[in-house]
Amino acid sequence: MEINGNDELKSPLLQPSDVTLNADRTTKSIMFKVSGIECASCATSIESALEKLSGVESVMVSPLQGQAVVRYIPEQITAKKIKETIEDAGFEVNDFPEKDIAVCRLRIKGMACTNCSESAERALSMVDGVKKAVVGLALEEAKVNYDPNITDTDQIIKAIEDAGFGADLISSGSDVTKVHLDLDGISSPEDLSVIHCVLESQEGVQYVEMNLEEHKVTVSYDPDIVGPRSLIRCIHEAGQGEKSYHARLYNPPRQRETEKKHEIQMYRNQFWWSCIFTVPVLMFSMVLPMLPPYGNWLDYKVHNMLTLGMLLRWFFSSPVQFIIGRRFYIGSYHALRRKSANMDVLVALGTNAAYLYSVYVLVKALTSATFTGNDFFETSSMLISFILLGKYLEVVAKGRTSDALAKLTDLAPDTAHLLTYGADGNVISEEEISTQLIQRDDILKIVPGAKVPADGIIVDGQSHVNESMITGEARPVAKRPGDKVIGGTMNENGCLLVKATHVGSETALSQIVQIVEAAQLARAPVQKLADQISKIFVPAVVVAAFATWLGWFIPGEAGFYPKSWIPEAMDAFELALQFGISVLVVACPCALGLATPTAVMVATGKGASQGVLIKGGDALEKAHKVKIVVFDKTGTLTAGKPTVVSAKIFSKFSMEEFCNVVIAVEANSEHPIAKAVVEHAKKFRKEYGSQTEQSSEVKDFEVHPGAGVGGKVGERMILIGNRRLMWASNVPVLPEVDAYISENEELARTCILVSINGRLAGALAVTDPVKPEAARVISFLQSMSITCIMVTGDNYATATAIGKEVGIQEVFAETDPLGKADRIKELQMKGTTVAMVGDGINDSPALVAADVGLAIGAGTDVAIEAADIVLIKSNLEDVITAIDLSRKTISRIRLNYVWALGYNILGMPIAAGILFPFTGIRLPPWLAGACMAASSISVVCSSLLLQFYKKPLHRNDN
Repeated sequence: MEINGNDELKSPLLQPSDVTLNADRTTKSIMFKVSGIECASCATSIESALEKLSGVESVMVSPLQGQAVVRYIPEQITAKKIKETIEDAGFEVNDFPEKDIAVCRLRIKGMACTNCSESAERALSMVDGVKKAVVGLALEEAKVNYDPNITDTDQIIKAIEDAGFGADLISSGSDVTKVHLDLDGISSPEDLSVIHCVLESQEGVQYVEMNLEEHKVTVSYDPDIVGPRSLIRCIHEAGQGEKSYHARLYNPPRQRETEKKHEIQMYRNQFWWSCIFTVPVLMFSMVLPMLPPYGNWLDYKVHNMLTLGMLLRWFFSSPVQFIIGRRFYIGSYHALRRKSANMDVLVALGTNAAYLYSVYVLVKALTSATFTGNDFFETSSMLISFILLGKYLEVVAKGRTSDALAKLTDLAPDTAHLLTYGADGNVISEEEISTQLIQRDDILKIVPGAKVPADGIIVDGQSHVNESMITGEARPVAKRPGDKVIGGTMNENGCLLVKATHVGSETALSQIVQIVEAAQLARAPVQKLADQISKIFVPAVVVAAFATWLGWFIPGEAGFYPKSWIPEAMDAFELALQFGISVLVVACPCALGLATPTAVMVATGKGASQGVLIKGGDALEKAHKVKIVVFDKTGTLTAGKPTVVSAKIFSKFSMEEFCNVVIAVEANSEHPIAKAVVEHAKKFRKEYGSQTEQSSEVKDFEVHPGAGVGGKVGERMILIGNRRLMWASNVPVLPEVDAYISENEELARTCILVSINGRLAGALAVTDPVKPEAARVISFLQSMSITCIMVTGDNYATATAIGKEVGIQEVFAETDPLGKADRIKELQMKGTTVAMVGDGINDSPALVAADVGLAIGAGTDVAIEAADIVLIKSNLEDVITAIDLSRKTISRIRLNYVWALGYNILGMPIAAGILFPFTGIRLPPWLAGACMAASSISVVCSSLLLQFYKKPLHRNDN
């Protein structure tokens, strides 16, 4: 068993094992737009120019989308050089990810509706140096891309605070791995300086942040170079003589959970304090006066017409209005200052109208011996109390919208068993450590019933691992040496030794959480309706309230309606005022603002728990419109693990020579069929007695997209691919070869032809079994009125046979990567929404061209980067899940809009008294406020119902 090999498997677990990076270097990928590409030759010239650069690993240019994906080694070449090379070739580069762009995430407090989130976004965008800012209302977060040479996080936070919101920094810089340490042995600032210098001098340490008061340090580091145990050891070694430093892990409280609990507690406390003062007001105004003689004492006149009841109501309502209701004044001030209006403005106007009129009545009663009038102190107090109750219930419900994400975050275990090996390869110690101290290449022991602490590869032992918490797959997966395991999954029955390959922010679990958080932050196009309405909503409500007051006051004074309509102890002014206040407070802009983001939050979190990663609201919205799904064949409809079932020589070359050239050329290809051919050729070579393990050097290696590969081995020119490649290269295909090809294609096998120096030397037949669920998925999609099409680079006979087996009637074969994108464009021109399901680099142009790209989770990094939705466990059933979940979510969003808009459309006329002349029913202001609070709660609870979503295929099976 090799413990300390160099096979770190640096590629994330959402990528296949055949995409590996050299352990000595780190690669990066950048995606950007290129203008001026008119044909495929332009794309080829860009690829050629970039491939000549030292440090460029791979280049993929799509002439259809005008998009390029470049993988490069940062130590050898800069992104700026790549951009300059393309511009020197005569093309314009757009949307290029600038090197000096930093990203920070902020928690924003005090947002109540869409107007607030737009104001915060506008304030951030106006900061000099901010390139892009996105604010999520439901998530209460902002993601800001900025130039660190121009601005910093302090200025960004100040801009938010100037706009009237609170802001806390969640993270800054790129998504790096961090460790928080608590320091012991610190007696002076010099000690902290020593530790700071020691840490910064360590290779791989990117940033050190010291907390001088609490003696804590946060270190950002590159896990490829250094680890947390190394950092703790270097702090310990920094002590000299009598000075001894120690460091231990420190887990800072989760900011989101802490702030959410604080917000819930704040609203709860404010509501209870409000009740303490409001209940007496309610008793003095509505209860005791109805129970004579118990309430007669309230009519005792203190001075002139000022009664004791009126004085007590003023005394108890004032703290509610100005102390407990202070938050509405502050919110209104900041909203009006930024030239917008929100719910706080409506509440402040409504409660102040009731309170100030009541104070007027109180003063008038104090100074007049004949004045009679009613106060509305109970209106303002009860209104504020009900709104606070509504906000309390709303934040409790909103907290549950991110439950799925919280569960994912909590999957990782707290501790792990670390094994230490001696020089002879035997275990010399076993210790239990925190999972935060795991470093790359550690060997971890996982006993039955324990969770896998980090992503890794099994080096010893066999077991079944339950991956349902990550992939949604209920059945435990058999694992053996060489297989990958994902952190957070459960080991069922065997003891495993796992070599850690990904730690910290690089783990699959962290990647999933990051994708879901980004999706929840993104704004869905369907939210534009709420954004447009919110801009005019509050001003329109204020105008409507004023018009309502005039509409009841003037006719009342003019005698246009009977005096009997006016309740006893009221006059026309007071009746009109109550109607106006009711209109102000019944209108609810919050429900509109929450309709989309809460549903997207719940859906993306639920999707992640079901093995479907949706990258944003845009993808979610487009997926529900899908009418055509285009499938790639290899690795998508088929298992992606082809095997060679026969090989035949059609020339004088020996089998050993044939195998040698095949291995040499195909070893440079990433295609699954190429890997199967290499593996089979190596076995054949051993069978024929060859002991050679090394392959010959290949020069001028070239990929022919959708056809095959070629290269020069020694003095021989080798071509390996399909019949189309042979025809294009003028290699004659003899009748006996045609017969061999036809015979295998009828059996749904792919034939690989090998040409040496222009003559066909031999052929191999490859079979790739169809995934067991493929036929069932195609049938279910067709039952959903979705057309299924297969597009593949394979030959027509094999493709047709596979299509017939899975139930796909429309098959496009022998199509290169750009041809796949062309097919999708043709389908889109018919006015239909097209989804593409693929897994390889050759699928990325089609994934980008499609309205919705779905990447198989075991696919390549380029395919996953180009896709809108990632299927983690590579199960085709999740294609149905993704489309069905999007349909359910959009239906829920529409239902939320119907409720939010319908509530306001119906509620405002009733509050304005439209039913009063016919039924005598009117909506008191305090009840209007309760209705307003209930509307927001109902929308959030409606979105929460998505948590009960079940996979349709499984539900159908049951």
